[in-house]
Amino acid sequence: MRRILYALAALIAIPALWIGGNLLYGTLTDYTPPATEVAVVTNAQEAGPDSMVTVMIWNIGYAGLGQESDFFYDGGTSMRTTEQNTRKNLDGIIGFLQANDSIDLILLQEVDTQAHRSYHFNELAEIRGALKGTHSATFATNYKVGFVPVPYTEPMRDVTAGLVSLSKFGISESVRHQYPSSFSWPTSIYFLDRCALVQRIPMADGKQLVVINTHNSAYDDTGELKKAELDHLRDLLAAEEQAGNAVIVGGDWNQTPPGIHPEIFNGGTGEPGSNTNLPEALLPGWHWAYGTIHPTNRSLKAPYMAGTTPTFLIDLFLLSPKVELMELNTIDMGFAFSDHQPVVIKVKLK
Repeated sequence: MRRILYALAALIAIPALWIGGNLLYGTLTDYTPPATEVAVVTNAQEAGPDSMVTVMIWNIGYAGLGQESDFFYDGGTSMRTTEQNTRKNLDGIIGFLQANDSIDLILLQEVDTQAHRSYHFNELAEIRGALKGTHSATFATNYKVGFVPVPYTEPMRDVTAGLVSLSKFGISESVRHQYPSSFSWPTSIYFLDRCALVQRIPMADGKQLVVINTHNSAYDDTGELKKAELDHLRDLLAAEEQAGNAVIVGGDWNQTPPGIHPEIFNGGTGEPGSNTNLPEALLPGWHWAYGTIHPTNRSLKAPYMAGTTPTFLIDLFLLSPKVELMELNTIDMGFAFSDHQPVVIKVKLK
């Protein structure tokens, strides 16, 4: 009986120590960025914007979420794909960026610098190196955890990732703005610290083109985090408009455009995290820019199957009154290298 009791005690103590140890380590090493933080600009460029500007947004899914992948956070079973698939995805992403290096501004989300989930490929360094002759690069960390203990059978382990903004134009300032949104403890230890990366580009009239790269909250069932982020962004944008600047905001909003049903595309199911709608007008005179021909995001419950996998529209732009949309194109790549697809716009600065 004593041996049985010892064995039972061990069965209870080992998981308790595992959980307690991880919570203690995560709490002590929790990444807590300041409200604003200057971001370093590398490969500085000198050119200024003309009246016509092209911009691309793309959540590259850390090169780990190509068409062959599912993901445990979204109802799948896998923590990561194979190293060979990750390399294939990253090479495909970089090849696409190089083939489209004529685009003036490129806003990327989910770019790893060091992470177990992407086999510690420094994706930032590789992307920056591939475009160093044409674009400056700025990085803002939004996910930094020393050890993510889930799933328990194959933990995600360490991850450092963030937003990357690439520009053909001269950048006078680049600043990371922390969003006032966070899950409660202990969930907050292991989730992203959402932020916006704000770049300022001087224009000939003495004003600025302000380009904002954003990646807003997912897994927010109540919508409180998303609302807090939009409220914070609204205040930031209002100040820029009052200063007379032209503003372009683009990225992964994890929300559907106003008035767009989540089942707009074949197979769409309106899964949690994708079926809330953005407000009709974040500010008077501002307008959303998105396309409805191709989806920008897919479900990760299972590997991608065209016509069967649920797909969504959550990657889009917000333009200030001084920015006129001329063209928009969602690049249909069949989700070959990421669970998101690139969106490219051409705008006229008024």
